[in-house]
Amino acid sequence: MLISLFCLLVARCEPDPDAEVVEEGGDLGIVGEDVQDFGSGSFSPAPDVETVCVFPKNPSKIVVAGEESELLVGIKNDDIITGDSNINVIAIQASVHLPFNYHYLLQNLSAQAFNNASVPPSVQATFPYIFAVSKFLQSGAYDLVGTIVYEIDQNPYQSTFYNGTIEVTEAGGMFSVESVFLFCLGIALLGLLGFWIRGQIQNFSKKTKRAPKVEVGTGTTDASTDEWLQGTAYTQSASSKIKKKK
Repeated sequence: MLISLFCLLVARCEPDPDAEVVEEGGDLGIVGEDVQDFGSGSFSPAPDVETVCVFPKNPSKIVVAGEESELLVGIKNDDIITGDSNINVIAIQASVHLPFNYHYLLQNLSAQAFNNASVPPSVQATFPYIFAVSKFLQSGAYDLVGTIVYEIDQNPYQSTFYNGTIEVTEAGGMFSVESVFLFCLGIALLGLLGFWIRGQIQNFSKKTKRAPKVEVGTGTTDASTDEWLQGTAYTQSASSKIKKKK
């Protein structure tokens, strides 16, 4: 969680009340995934061209591994910078990196190319981008780096619209492998605790049920021994001692 604090948006677009907003939709001419990989950092960004990224249906940025997620990329054509030239959007692409090591690339996501996607001067346009991380990617926080490739006067440029953290979760929700393992581990620990408590109770009950010891004095004699000694000199001397005491 501390690592995610270092992840921030590289480019951000503030809404201009004087600019016209265009929601690009059916006339984009989306090509698909079988497009050229424009690479990472192959083009420099155009001066003062602003971009913004929004997760419309997923503000918490939780991405399920193997399932499609959608984000919207906004780009603004400032006519003060570009003059009367249009911004021709070529493609949107993204990649997944380790949060503690940006240079360690985990996955290149599919590039989304466009045809007839131009942004006139003083216009803000929004473009959709649908991506899916690998279903084999473990749950956790990762860095998502998204770039938009465009042309101005036939000169190629590339701007980073998002450089931040996403949370990847496994498909299946609470029935993931980790959750099942933790559940079984908790049941096992509870079982061991129950056996230990039961053993302590049994030991305590055994101690309380033990009979008290009875001390036998030296003056007591066994009846069978008395019968065996009857008529002997021992019994006669014992009886004479008793008479003298009386």
